[in-house]
Amino acid sequence: MMQAMLTPGMAALALFGAFFVLLVLRVPVAFALGLACLPILVYEPRLSPMMLFNETFKSYNSFILLAVPLFLLTANLMGVGGITDRLVLLSRTLVGSMPGALAQINVVLSVFFAGISGSSTADAASQSKIFIDAQTREGYDRSFSIAVTAVSSVLAVIIPPSILMVVWGGVISTSIGALYLAGIVPGLLIAGAQMATVHVYAVRRKYPVYPRSTLREFVVAALRSVPALMTPFIIVGGILLGWFTPTESAAVAVLYALALTTFVYREMNLKRLVEALSETGKLSAIALFCVGTASAFGWLLAYYQIPQALLANVSNWGLGIVGVGFLIAAVFLVTGCFLDAIPAIIIVGVTLQPLVQSVDMHPIQFAIIGITSLAFGLVTPPYGLCLMVACSVAKVPLRFALKDTMIMLVPMLLVLVAIILWPQVSLFMPQLISPELVK
Repeated sequence: MMQAMLTPGMAALALFGAFFVLLVLRVPVAFALGLACLPILVYEPRLSPMMLFNETFKSYNSFILLAVPLFLLTANLMGVGGITDRLVLLSRTLVGSMPGALAQINVVLSVFFAGISGSSTADAASQSKIFIDAQTREGYDRSFSIAVTAVSSVLAVIIPPSILMVVWGGVISTSIGALYLAGIVPGLLIAGAQMATVHVYAVRRKYPVYPRSTLREFVVAALRSVPALMTPFIIVGGILLGWFTPTESAAVAVLYALALTTFVYREMNLKRLVEALSETGKLSAIALFCVGTASAFGWLLAYYQIPQALLANVSNWGLGIVGVGFLIAAVFLVTGCFLDAIPAIIIVGVTLQPLVQSVDMHPIQFAIIGITSLAFGLVTPPYGLCLMVACSVAKVPLRFALKDTMIMLVPMLLVLVAIILWPQVSLFMPQLISPELVK
């Protein structure tokens, strides 16, 4: 049997070198991943450039990935069908009397929206249109308004249902139901940290406060929002009760959102439906194209056994579970700055899995550390997709809101440290509600 022409080190240098050169040349990430594979596929006698297409399309033969466009469609249907307006009103009755009321509403709405959409990009786009100009008109600094909108949108990848959890579960064979439960406590802790940061900003800068809502106003707002807030319970509960798979739950969420916006809230029409379908098609194409080219890139990493070569010395460091947890977080934090979260899971998650298994870290904790770390990458340059979306809506350059964004991330970093130090932060809910999923 012929040996590979390249050693793992040479292959890694060629793959990652080409990839980063393409990024510097401002080639989109999805294309850069695929193009970085071509030199090796051409050079290696046993391989062929056609394998790029084969591995890319093979990755789409996954029933579980169908959940990605379905969750995006749910988010878009809710956005154009009047759900967001009702959730804004509920958020205002809950936290409108706190310092920095509108910014607090921004964070709370992200929590609600996260439980419906699973997409940080959709959250950032919709809330930027709602909040950035509104906060600026009320006297908030524009950079702070952008920062709180972008940073709060990352909750959508941590609080279930999360598209990243669907991808992680499909790629690394982890129970998606358990991941959904595991994301609840970390997500709420991060939301609390963000609200505390907003409070400090608001007190120091004297941001406005709304009058306290009456009990009647809260009850009315809650009753109007209950149908929308049932969405995460239908999705997560249906999976845990065995009524449907994660992909089927996404389809149920679409049908529920369509029925809710059409027959209950009566704000859906043909024009808005076409708008939601069109936006979903665009976002799904971007996300799934990344999955395909990242899978081809990951296949080459496995072919040359690059993960084993990279981790050969790390295993001898004697890090233990906590040390490995910090290493995982560091790798994903750096990777997330340059790479979209979905290809990062496919490439880096699979690479780190043997190391995680060697220290007996629970796969659920591994997933939550990885996903939470990748959430930072959604607002940190040079990638920072959610921050780019918010800045694009505000019509300012990325650097304009960078300082306030970095300040907002500090309390989130403390929550990430807590997740690493105390595994029960992520394992508590799965063990409490569905212990058979974490055995």
